[in-house]
Amino acid sequence: MDGVLSATDPIWQPQDRLPTDGVHVTGRLSAAGPGRFYLSGQISGVLRGECRRCLTAVETPVAERFQRLFAESGVDDADDDPDVSLYDPRARELDVRSAVREQWLLSAPEFTQCREDCAGLCPTCGADRNAGPCGCAPRVDDRWAALRHAGSPGGTPGTT
Repeated sequence: MDGVLSATDPIWQPQDRLPTDGVHVTGRLSAAGPGRFYLSGQISGVLRGECRRCLTAVETPVAERFQRLFAESGVDDADDDPDVSLYDPRARELDVRSAVREQWLLSAPEFTQCREDCAGLCPTCGADRNAGPCGCAPRVDDRWAALRHAGSPGGTPGTT
C-alpha cells in the first residue's frame, strides 16, 4: 500500500498534533491466520509547531517504521488486546487510518525546539535571547540567598 492520510481527515481529534500536509504511509499487508492481517510499514510527515523556548515556528520531520496486527472483532481475546486493531469481518476494505493516527501520535514529538542550544525568551521583557542579550538585569531569586552567602570567603553555612 502507498497513500496519504490527510491532515483534514475526520479521524483526527481536536487535541492531536497534526501533520502539515498529511501522513505518507507505505507498507505491506499480509495474512496472519484466519481473520487476522499483519501490517508492516512506514509513516512519514512533517509536524509544524512552535519552539518550546522561543516560540518561533518549527517544522520537524517525523519518520517511523511500524507493525500492527488486525483481527476480526469478536474473535478470541483480540477485543481486549490494546495492541490489536479490530475490524468488521463484513467490511470490504480494511481501514488502517486509526492505526496510522496512533503511530503518528506516538512518533511525533510532544514538544519541539528550533535548535538544541535555543536560549529562549527573556522572562522579564520577552526579547528573543537568540538574537542577543536584551539588557535586563539578571534576575536573582531570594530563596538562594543563604547559599550565596555560605559560598563567599569567610562565610559560614547557614548564616547571613
